Amino acid sequence: MDAMGFGMGNCCLQVYLIVDRLQMALSAASPFYRGYVSDIDCRWGVISASVDDRTGEERGLEPLKSNKFRILKSRYDSIDSYLSSCGDKYNDIDLTIDEEINKQLLDAGIDKLLAQHIAHLFIRDPLSLFEEKIHLDDENESDHFENLQSTNWQTMRFKPPPPNSDIGWRVEFRPMEVQLTDFENSAYVVFIVLLTRVILSYKLDFLIPLSKVDENMKVAQERNAVQEGMFYFRKDIYKGCNPVLDSSSAAQNGLDSEGDNEYILMSIDTIINGKEGVFQGLIPILNCYLENMEVDVDTRCTILNYLKLIKRRASGELMTIAKWMREFVDKHTQYKQDSVITDKINYDLLRKCDSISKGEERCPELFGDPVNRGK
Repeated sequence: MDAMGFGMGNCCLQVYLIVDRLQMALSAASPFYRGYVSDIDCRWGVISASVDDRTGEERGLEPLKSNKFRILKSRYDSIDSYLSSCGDKYNDIDLTIDEEINKQLLDAGIDKLLAQHIAHLFIRDPLSLFEEKIHLDDENESDHFENLQSTNWQTMRFKPPPPNSDIGWRVEFRPMEVQLTDFENSAYVVFIVLLTRVILSYKLDFLIPLSKVDENMKVAQERNAVQEGMFYFRKDIYKGCNPVLDSSSAAQNGLDSEGDNEYILMSIDTIINGKEGVFQGLIPILNCYLENMEVDVDTRCTILNYLKLIKRRASGELMTIAKWMREFVDKHTQYKQDSVITDKINYDLLRKCDSISKGEERCPELFGDPVNRGK
C-alpha cells in the first residue's frame, strides 16, 4: 500500500468550496483494506502514510544533512495554516516554510498569511515532471506552480485561477468519503454548499486552534466516530471575527484563557442536530436560513430530504457506510471473526453495493424507509 494504485483515489467526495473534520466521520465509508477489516472507518490516514515521501531527515529521525527542512506532516494531511486574518491567531502549530520563497513573496507585496502558505508548499520537491512542460512561460502558464500545488494533498486546498482564465478563486473541501448513491453524495455536497451560504449570510465563526483541528482529524477516522467521537467545536459561532493584526506571539505562546473557553468537546449529534443549553445545531440553523429564502416547493423538498439524511446519520438513527459494511461482513457465513475478508465475502459485498447504488435494492439502514431516491 505504498503506491497510488490500490484504489484510494476512488474514495473521495470532493467539493470546490469550504466545515470541519466531522464531515469525514459523518461520511465514513472506508473500513477495509487489502482484504482485512481495519480499526478505522476513513481513508485519510491510510493515504497519508501511503504517499508519505519524507526522508528520515525530514521526518526528524536523523539530523539534517542532505535535506533542508524538518517536515512535520505527509504531503497528504490536514491543513497547516489558516489564510484569513480572522484565523491568524489560531495558527498555533509549527509551520515549516522556505524563507527565501517567503521573502520573495513578501517583497512582491503578497499578503503575509498567503505568502507563508505558498512558502510552505515549496518545502517539498515535485513528484513528477513532463518533458514538454519543462520550458514554460511562467507569466502565462501556471503548470510549474500546479506541479507542487497539486501534489500537496491537504484537507482544504486554496486554488488561485490559472493565468488568462475566467475561472474564479476556489477552495477545495476534501475530507469527505464518497458514498454508494448519488442521493447520498448530493446530500453531503448540498449540506456543505448551504453551510457556506449560511456562514457568509450570518457571518458565522467556526474557527478554533489548528492544533484542535488536528485532534479532531484523528478522532474522525476512528471506528464509529460519528456516534462515539467527541470533537472540539466553537461554542459561540455568532460572536464574529476578531482579527489579530500581529499574532506571532499568539502562535508561539498559545491562546489566552478566554481563547481556551471558546470551544468545547461536542458529539457530532450535538453539532449537527443541536442540544439545548449547549449548541443550536447546524441543521436548525440551515432550516432557519431556508425559511427566509425564496425556494420553490420541489427544490425545498429535495433539500429537506438531503438534510434529513444528514440529521439521521448524525443522530445514529441511520448507519454510515462504514458501519453498514462492517455489519454485512460480520454477518456473512464465511466470516470467522479473524478480520479476513475472503474473496467470497468481498464479491458478495460488492454485488450488494452495486445493487444498492443502482437502485435495484433498498437499504433502509442507510437511507431510511421509505426514501424518495429521486430527491
